[in-house]
Amino acid sequence: EVGDAYKYGVKSFVLFPKVPDELKTNLGVEAYNPEGIVHRAIRMIKEKYPESVVCTDVALDPYSDQGHDGVVENGKILNDVTINQLCKQAVSQARAGADIVAPSDMMDGRVGAIRDALDSEGFTDVSILAYTAKYASAYYGPFRDALDSHPGFGDKKTYQQDPANGREALVEAALDASEGADMLMVKPGMPYLDVIRRLKDNSDLPIAAYHVSGEYAMIKAACERGWLEEKDIVLETLTCFKRAGADIILTYYAKQAAMWMAEDGI
Repeated sequence: EVGDAYKYGVKSFVLFPKVPDELKTNLGVEAYNPEGIVHRAIRMIKEKYPESVVCTDVALDPYSDQGHDGVVENGKILNDVTINQLCKQAVSQARAGADIVAPSDMMDGRVGAIRDALDSEGFTDVSILAYTAKYASAYYGPFRDALDSHPGFGDKKTYQQDPANGREALVEAALDASEGADMLMVKPGMPYLDVIRRLKDNSDLPIAAYHVSGEYAMIKAACERGWLEEKDIVLETLTCFKRAGADIILTYYAKQAAMWMAEDGI
C-alpha cells in the first residue's frame, strides 16, 4: 500500500492498529510492546521507504479491554495514570522510527508530558500532532467498527469536546501550544470547518483536519448509489478543507485524490 501510494506522491502515512482481543487490557500495555503491530509496521515502512513520514496514534482505546482512551477505575477515566501509559507508548513509537506522534486521547496535560518524555529519551526531533479539537462525534462509527474499539460502557463525552461548543477549541489550542505541540488537529473535518478557521486565525501553528471515517463512508455510499460523482465531490471536499485554513489533511482518500490530481495534471 505504501509503495503504491508513493507512485502518486503520497509519502506521509498515519498508522492505526486493530489489536486482537486477547492482547487488550485495562492498562493497554500492548501499546508500548516493541514487537507490537504498530512498531513492526513503523520499522518495515522506514526500512523500505526511509523518506516516508510516519505518524502514529497515541491513545489506549485500540489496546483497552474497556474500549476507552484511558485507564478505567470504578467507571471513571484516570487522567494521570493514562498519561503515564501514553508517554511509554509515544517513546516506544519514536524508538521504532516514528516521525510524528499524535495523541488522540484528549487527557488533560498529555502533550506536555509526552514532549518531556520524548526529549528525556533523546527524541527531540519527533513532532507532536495534537488532537486539539476532537469532538464527541457520531461520525466515528465506521472506524470504531473496523478496529472494534467502541466504548465498553458509556461514551467519551467526559473527555472529548462538545459539538455545540466551538470556543473551547481556542482554549485547548492555547494549552496544547504552550505544552509543546507542533501541529493542531480538528476532528471531524467537514462539520467543523468553522473550528478549523478559528484555529487558523488564532494560532501560528500548522492546522490539520481529519476527514474521518463517517464522512468518507457517506461519500462512498452516495456515490455507490449514483447520487454523487465521486471524483468531483472528493476534490471539492478537500478544497473546502484548504479554504477553511487546513495546512494538513488526513483522509482515507489520500491516494485516490492524488491519482485524480495526477490525471488532471495538478
